[in-house]
Parts: sequence; structure tokens; C-alpha cells
Amino acid sequence: MSDKTTIHELSNGFAAAVEAAGASVVRVEARHRRASSGIVWSADGVIATADHKVEREEDIRVGLAGGREVPATLVGRDPRTDVAVLRAEATGLAAPTWAADADLKVGHLAFALSRPGKDVRASLGIVCALGEGWRTHAGGRIDRWIETDVVHQPGFTGGLLIDAAGRGLGMDDAGLRRGRGLALPASTLRRVVEAILAHGGVRRGYLGIAVQPVRLPESAAAAHGATGLIVVAVQPGGPAEQAGLLLGDVIVALDGRPAADPGALQEILDEDRVGKEIALSVLRGGEAREVRATVGAR
Repeated sequence: MSDKTTIHELSNGFAAAVEAAGASVVRVEARHRRASSGIVWSADGVIATADHKVEREEDIRVGLAGGREVPATLVGRDPRTDVAVLRAEATGLAAPTWAADADLKVGHLAFALSRPGKDVRASLGIVCALGEGWRTHAGGRIDRWIETDVVHQPGFTGGLLIDAAGRGLGMDDAGLRRGRGLALPASTLRRVVEAILAHGGVRRGYLGIAVQPVRLPESAAAAHGATGLIVVAVQPGGPAEQAGLLLGDVIVALDGRPAADPGALQEILDEDRVGKEIALSVLRGGEAREVRATVGAR
């Protein structure tokens, strides 16, 4: 077999993968002037797209593979992870096959699929960086960092990122980090979409306090670490006030975990803690005590 034949077969394989996965990419018209893309989440018309591209909540139109255009309604949105969920008036749609997170490696080929018009568009690149979980500028929890060097075609935001076999890797999103080709991983997309379908949004825990990092005195640092979180505001009637937390209390542990920075508090509240108790180890006037608070829903 010649090199020319091999390249031709490889090219045909890529084209077939794009064609198959492209059936799961739709056009979303929920913003004036410029359309974006969306991903078929389920055959009964559930569509996932980028929240910052859904400016209007009425007269939303979705363009399906094959050219048919149907109306859609907004199910809910989560600005913190930049995900919106629509329900199109259509059935029998093709949802993508998703790849496992562990299958993805730096250097793998990736295609960004979009549908700014009637036809699907594709851009080829590589996965140039992978990382651990991180938070968006709005505080949303993203399970994994996926960065590609894919050239972003018009309307790509909200579209599907696939591997060379046509399996979904995540949703392309220009709103996550300006100037970076990032994708929302499938695990995050699944968690957020399912929460929106169940509750109309993502329920996040809160205690009703504002905190700031503070350096602990040497006498306390030996037992609790160098820093804690000092309570600088308590919401009247909120979970923290009901539990007896006071201004000036210094939180040194959350369910036994160190409370070295505000991110530690946000992280534990994101763990589906709504309605559950959380143990706060605090220093009050230099005396250690435990406060148990029931996490509320934001």
C-alpha cells in the first residue's frame, strides 16, 4: 500500500467521523445578528449550548442537521460554567458518543465542529494541554482543563469538540478564558446539564458568610496551620447565623479539611451539600470550638 493511499484512507476516515458527529451539532439563534452552535444532548430535543450566546429567552430557533429549523425554549442556564440548556421541538435527534476522560492525551488530534449556517464546519488541531479541575472567573467548577490549538470558525462556541474517531470530548467555549482555545469537558457538561434538567439550574450550597484569609498566631498555627478564614460578614437569618457563627470567628477546618483560603469553602459547598450538615472548626477569642451548620441552597 502506497503512502498516498494511506493518506487518502486516513482523510476519508476523518471526513466520515466529522460527518457522523456533525449530525449532533445544531445552529442556535438566540442572539441578535450572529448564530452560535449547540450539541444534541438527547434524542427528544434537549440541546446544550454556551450560556453567553443565549441573550434572549424568547423566539429561539434551532437549525438541525439536514436544514430543518425548529423553535426552542430555554430550560435553564448556569452562568458560572457558561452552560445553557434548550428544548427544541423535535424528536429522533442524534446525540454524540462521548469518549472517556482517561482516553484523552496531549498530542491527540481534535476537531471543533460548528454549524453557523445550514452546514457543519470543522477545524483540525491537537490537544495541546490537559490539567486538573479549575474555576471560571464566575466561580464555576470545571472538572478538567482541556486546551486545543484548533482554529475557531465563526459560530464555533457551543459546538462539539471530537477526537479522530468522532467521539465527543466536550463543548467548545470562547467564554471560558479569553484568548485560549478551551473546551468544557464532557464530565462537567453532563453534571451541569443534568442539574438544569432536574432543577432548572445548578443548586449551590451557601452558608451566608463572607470570609477573608488571616494568618494565625504561632500558638494556633502549630495545631491548625498557618492561615484560616476570618468571618467578616454574616447574613441575617442565613445558615451560618442560625448555627451561631459570629463576626470575628476564624474558621480553621471544614469537615476536618484545612480552611486555608476562600476556595476551600467554595469547594466543599459545591459538593452537593445542600440540606446537609457541615462541621466548622473555629477559633473564637483564641478558644477552639465546633459549629455545625446546615448548608442552604443558593
